[in-house]
Amino acid sequence: MRFKKHIFICTNQRDNGKRCCGQEHGLALVAAFKKELKDKGLNVEIRAQRAGCLDACDFGPSLVIYPEGIYYGNVQLNHVSEIIEQHIIGGKTIEHLKINF
Repeated sequence: MRFKKHIFICTNQRDNGKRCCGQEHGLALVAAFKKELKDKGLNVEIRAQRAGCLDACDFGPSLVIYPEGIYYGNVQLNHVSEIIEQHIIGGKTIEHLKINF
């Protein structure tokens, strides 16, 4: 496997007026994750990328981290460091952001 972990960040756009991650800074989250991973030298093993709809719009902005399959919701730019430090590096689930379907 090329990457140890993937961070898929929803950047879906909706035209029907319903809440969507793309309109709530989804692309800014992608850029922030990529920058911080690169700054920490983790971008070789960890990949952050945009994704289409994760079917978690009510919890947006949302993302999912694989291989664990942990979904996080209401992710703000100030959560990027916390997710990288605690989940990606530390291996701990961040309960206050976790989506329980």
